[in-house]
Amino acid sequence: MIGNDIIDLALAKKESNWKRSGYLDKVFTFREQILIQNAQNPDEMVWNLWSRKEAAYKIYNRQTGIRSYIPLQLECIYENRNFGKVICKGNTYYTKTAIVGEKIHTIAVVEKLLFNQIKYLNSIVKLNKINGIPFFYDSNTDTIKPVSISHHGRYKVIIGL
Repeated sequence: MIGNDIIDLALAKKESNWKRSGYLDKVFTFREQILIQNAQNPDEMVWNLWSRKEAAYKIYNRQTGIRSYIPLQLECIYENRNFGKVICKGNTYYTKTAIVGEKIHTIAVVEKLLFNQIKYLNSIVKLNKINGIPFFYDSNTDTIKPVSISHHGRYKVIIGL
């Protein structure tokens, strides 16, 4: 199982005011808010944590079939700027985050070894959906492969296993 999320930091800065009263309380746990408050770059920390939650949620949604807005039930265990975990209802998702220029990209997996199997796909790959969940058919192996799609502003990423 995989999930990914990408954030265009320039667009996020224009469209979201995370500093408004009550915003952090609706989206981030107490421990996450402490990370944000103590960060050298609070803006980056907000979007880093949010990207991790979104990538992990995509796996949670695949596993359970449940679609709901539950950011406070996804808690980031922050190891460093690039690695961590997200815990949701007893499930652990491992995250790998890259911050390059004006984008943050996070990949989430259920097992760390899956990071080595991630493939970046281009838009040419023909994608299908089953119950709203994207996949592609790999004719070489005659199997259905899961994919995760993310786009925000100027950026789009499709990954598969």
